[in-house]
Amino acid sequence: MNKVGTSGTVGDAAIASVTIAALCSGVWLLHSAESQAPPQPSAAQAAAVTDSVKPGSPPLPPSPPDRIRIPSIRVDAPLTGLGLTDKGRLKPPPATDKNLAGWYRGGATPGESGTAIVAGHVDNATGPAVFYALGAVKKGSTIEVHRRNGSTAVFSVYGVQVFSDKKFPDHTVYGTAHRPELRVITCGGGYSRGTGYRGNVVVFARLTAAR
Repeated sequence: MNKVGTSGTVGDAAIASVTIAALCSGVWLLHSAESQAPPQPSAAQAAAVTDSVKPGSPPLPPSPPDRIRIPSIRVDAPLTGLGLTDKGRLKPPPATDKNLAGWYRGGATPGESGTAIVAGHVDNATGPAVFYALGAVKKGSTIEVHRRNGSTAVFSVYGVQVFSDKKFPDHTVYGTAHRPELRVITCGGGYSRGTGYRGNVVVFARLTAAR
């Protein structure tokens, strides 16, 4: 597995998909009679190549993010900084706090040039967690990231896809960007009682406004 770079962007040295496995509990689905698998994106929501090269807003100066809002799925959650294990894997946010997401503090901060990474649990042992409904996000949806300097970076979603663990496109998801990009990630791709979630849901978004 490749390790994450420590520069301002994640770059070609990617967080391999296995890194995100720690975001996938599945315990709730396994033991609750009332459980229901989280929504998954349709093929129509996949990112188009033409969308991925469209210009966005000018980059913002670096500033750590404190909160993420995704109004279309009623997410309004604090963000905590995420570091790496000694094997170069992303440490997930604590699973005990359902409404907590994390951002990779070794990469770009949301709003500056580069690919910023936000990750959160889909569920925990007691039920759905912060990004349970991430697969229901649609193209054109807005994601707001409130930053410590008082500004808000506003991103527009241009793709939502689910990738299997075995064929996770590291470069597509984590690769260097020359404009402000955001990836929001959780588990998905179907659920098996034997192996848990089979992949990850990834939201692709670009900065389109700031306030």
